[in-house]
Amino acid sequence: MTTSSPTASLSPSVTLGQQLRSSPAVHAAIKTIVDQVRSTSAQITDVRPPNAGLKESYDTLMKRAADVRGRGLLYPYIGSGVGNGALVELLDGSVKWDMIAGIGVHFFGHSEPDLIAESLLGSIDDTVKHGNLQTNFDAFEFSEALLAEARKHSRLKYSYVSTGGAMANENALKVCFQKHAPASRVIAFKDCFMGRSITMCQIGDTADYRQGVPLSTLVDYMPFYDESQARAMGMKRYIDLSVWHLNQYIDRYPGQHACFIFELCQGEGGFNVGNRDYFKALMDVCRARKIAIWDDEIQTWGRTPRMFAYELFDLGEYVDVFCVGKMTQACATLFTEEYNPKPGLLSGTFTGEGPTFRVGRRIIEKLRDGASTFYGENGSFAKHHAAFREQVKSLAARHPEWFPKVTDALGYEHEICGGIGGMMKFTPYGGSKDKIGKACKAIFDEGAVIFSCGHGPYHIRMLPPLPVFNIADWPRVFACIERGMAKVV
Repeated sequence: MTTSSPTASLSPSVTLGQQLRSSPAVHAAIKTIVDQVRSTSAQITDVRPPNAGLKESYDTLMKRAADVRGRGLLYPYIGSGVGNGALVELLDGSVKWDMIAGIGVHFFGHSEPDLIAESLLGSIDDTVKHGNLQTNFDAFEFSEALLAEARKHSRLKYSYVSTGGAMANENALKVCFQKHAPASRVIAFKDCFMGRSITMCQIGDTADYRQGVPLSTLVDYMPFYDESQARAMGMKRYIDLSVWHLNQYIDRYPGQHACFIFELCQGEGGFNVGNRDYFKALMDVCRARKIAIWDDEIQTWGRTPRMFAYELFDLGEYVDVFCVGKMTQACATLFTEEYNPKPGLLSGTFTGEGPTFRVGRRIIEKLRDGASTFYGENGSFAKHHAAFREQVKSLAARHPEWFPKVTDALGYEHEICGGIGGMMKFTPYGGSKDKIGKACKAIFDEGAVIFSCGHGPYHIRMLPPLPVFNIADWPRVFACIERGMAKVV
C-alpha cells in the first residue's frame, strides 16, 4: 500500500508559500488588522500633553531604558506604537508633531495603512531574517524596484542589500578599495558623516564620534561647497581653487586614492546644499585621475526635488558607487558594471527581514507613482520647503532677538534658514550649540520632535514626513517651536 504525499494535489506551478501569501483568509485578516489600526489612528488629531496618570509608569520605563543603555535617552521618547501621519503618541499619553521622523526613516509617517499591510504580509515568512546564503525573493524585488529608478539617470547596474547605512558604506568602501588596490586613501568632504562603525567614524569629520578609536583609515578632506564663499570670491576662482586643492592631495599621494565620497547635500554636517558646477569640476578630476566617485545619499535620497540627488544635479553619469538607506528601510550599495566586485568581498549572515524589504519596495513604488505630485520645482516637497521658510521668516520677524547674524569660522555670513526639499534647517541664537540643544528639548516638551545638525554654526533641523503632512499644519508646528524657543530665551 502506498501513502500519497501530503502535497500530491499541489499544482506543479504553485508553491505552498505562494498559496499562503495569496490566501483570501490571510488577506482578510490583514485587512481586519489594518482597518483597526486606521480607526485607532484616526483618534489622534492634535498635540496633547502627557497623561498625569501615566507619568509614574513612563518614568519607570525611562529608568529601565537608561539601565539597559548605561545612560539616559537623549529625548524622553518611547512610542506607544500608534500615530497618525505626522503625529505620534508616546507611552506617557502625549502626542507630538514628529518633524524628525527617526532622522529621516519614517517618511510616510506613523501608522500608514499601506505600509502596515505590506509589513504584515512579510511577517508570515517562514523565518524572520533573510541572509546571503538563504533568502526569500523579497530582497531581490526590493533591489529591482530601486535599480529600476536608479538606472533612469545613471550607469548603476547592481544592488547589494545590507542591514544598516554604515554597513552599506562599508560595502561601498570595500568595492572601491578592491577596484583600485593597492590604493588605501579616501577623500571626503569636511563635516561629512558616514556612520559609526570603526572605519566610518574615522572617515566622518566629527572628532567626538571617534574618541579612543585607533586611526587606521587614511582620509583627506575637501571643503564642501559654500555659497557665501563662492559669491564673495567669484564662482570661477572658487572652483579653480578647489580643483587646485584636490590636485594637491592627489599629487602628494600619487595612485593612493581609491575614492572620493560625495554627499551632494550634507545631512549631519548641516543640511548644506551643493552646486552642480562645483561637483562636476571635482568629479572631472576624479575621472581623469582614476578615482572612484561614490555618491552617499543615505539621508538625502527621496527628499530633494528629484528622487535621487544626482538627478537634481544632473551628475548620474559620473557615479560609480552609490549608497541609500533610512527612508528605504533596507539599506543598499549600488554599483556599475565596472565596479562589480569579485566573489566573496560582500557577504554577511543577515541582509534584512521580509517586512523590511516589502515596506522598502512599497515606499519606492509610492514615490515613483507620486513623482509628478511630489517632485519638481512646483511639486509638493518644494511647496512644503517654501512654507517652512515662510514660517521661519515670520518667527524671526516676531522675535528678531532670537536670530542674530550667523557667521561661520571664517566670518562669512549665512542665511537663517536653508536646506532643500524635505531637508530643512534654521539657525537661531547665532548657531550656539548649547542654546540650540536646549531649544530642541524645550520644543519637544511643547509638542514637536526636532533635532540639530552642523558643526559651528549649529542648526535646528527637520526631516518631516512630507507625503502625509498637510501643508496647512505648518503654523501649528511652529506654534510649538515658538513656545519652546521662548523658554530658552
